[in-house]
Amino acid sequence: MIHFAPWKIAVTVIACLLGLIYAAPNLVSEQAASRIPSWLPHKQLVLGLDLQGGSHLLLEVDTGAVLKERVNSLLDGVRTSLRKDRTVQYTGLAMEGDTVVVRVTDPAKLEQVRKQIREDEPDTEISGDGQLLRIGFRAAEVEAKRRAAIEQSIEIVRRRIDEMGTREPIIQRQGDNRILVQVPGLSDPQRLKDILGKTAKLTFRFVDEETSVEDAKQGRLPPSSELLKYEERGSTAGAEIVVRRRIMVSGENLTDARASFDEHSRPAVSFKFDSVGGRRFGDATKDNVGKLFAIVLDNRVISAPRIQSAILGGSGIITGSFTTQQAQDLALLLRAGALPAPLKIIEERSVGPELGADSIQAGVYSCLVGFILVVIYMVAAYGLFGLFANIALILNLVLIIAIMSVMEATLTLPGIAGILLTLGMAVDANVLVNERIREETKNGRSPLVAIDVGYTRAWATILDSNLTTIIKMVLLYAFGSGAVKGFAVTITIGILTSMFTAILVVRMIMVAWIKRRRLKLLPV
Repeated sequence: MIHFAPWKIAVTVIACLLGLIYAAPNLVSEQAASRIPSWLPHKQLVLGLDLQGGSHLLLEVDTGAVLKERVNSLLDGVRTSLRKDRTVQYTGLAMEGDTVVVRVTDPAKLEQVRKQIREDEPDTEISGDGQLLRIGFRAAEVEAKRRAAIEQSIEIVRRRIDEMGTREPIIQRQGDNRILVQVPGLSDPQRLKDILGKTAKLTFRFVDEETSVEDAKQGRLPPSSELLKYEERGSTAGAEIVVRRRIMVSGENLTDARASFDEHSRPAVSFKFDSVGGRRFGDATKDNVGKLFAIVLDNRVISAPRIQSAILGGSGIITGSFTTQQAQDLALLLRAGALPAPLKIIEERSVGPELGADSIQAGVYSCLVGFILVVIYMVAAYGLFGLFANIALILNLVLIIAIMSVMEATLTLPGIAGILLTLGMAVDANVLVNERIREETKNGRSPLVAIDVGYTRAWATILDSNLTTIIKMVLLYAFGSGAVKGFAVTITIGILTSMFTAILVVRMIMVAWIKRRRLKLLPV
């Protein structure tokens, strides 16, 4: 094509100008970019963990705790089923591994008990020998619960990190039951570990004021109560308290939680329930005025106020021995929701900002050296046409930065390597075209015809090589993770922009220059 419609020239020029405009914010500091009006392009490249520092954690979901909790619930369910018929006598109801065992005293009642348990607990299977019954969950049900726990954990980890206000975290499943967390630019990695390490399971229960701590320690503890640690402001170190096992309201009914202050200007957390939780909370406080109401977080009592009057508004305040930061973190945890299972940190890595700055400097130097060598070679090999290719190379780099800035794609050290590789691939297209044009010129074709034929014949080779590379990058992105995905994204963007600059922009420049100079012989 040696004739370009005016609209095509206009679209190409506008695309190049937009690339320059959207890449420009990367020339100023982050603070300066934040002062650019929102209606102007102001987004910058997001630097990955290896370039700006931050925290890397590999977490393991304790799915065994989820199953244990389910078996505990099953134990209560079986007990309820057995008590529906007062004539059924049983002994030895207990947990045994991942199952619940019970011995039915009267063999004639065995089938009746089996039928009742199946009705009340349809997801279970019952086996046993003689009068001993063993109740457990089906393998498919256990696997479904395990998968759900991992997926829910990933979502809650994402919510907690987003609440911290971090930028572009990487949160993804790794292996069977692990979660990879990378948070670039995080200045306080210990706070991240504290926030992710808490299950944040909040419950509201009544204090068992009839059983003393001393009686509980001596084994005189009712089955309906348990002994928990007490961490309220003013309580002595290692203090404990007896609370009822029955949960009146759980944190699942919370709709909001914010850091605030109590009437004595001490840090606290205000909370609000949904309609169901608000009704339960109101009924619990209305019917138990004067009793101690324990607020339990991860099996630790953080506050146990006495109910002065019914709280019917569906909201309240949690006071305790909080600092301002602890109150903010607790509110964050409650807003994000409780983890279905504890998380264990099995790998921890921190990258300092100094190391990240060194990586950026090394990456910039390598790009500059590579670019300069390519520029020298292209001018030496193809003269003026090599200079046109270098202009396209600069424009290609600008467009890559502009597109990645708009997409807010994360630039990592492998991403910088991808940019370097893309520059080389962009030059390959220009080399193929220039060699074709040189051959056509030697065959005696006129300048414009030589350019047209050269581009036409080189296009098939360029398309084939770039298409196969894009397919490989798609596979890398689909099956890779973290920095590998960043590398794939950078290469893909670079290939698309290089085809635009090498095939369209350079061609327009060549044709415009030849028509203006009215050349009879090409300087190739």
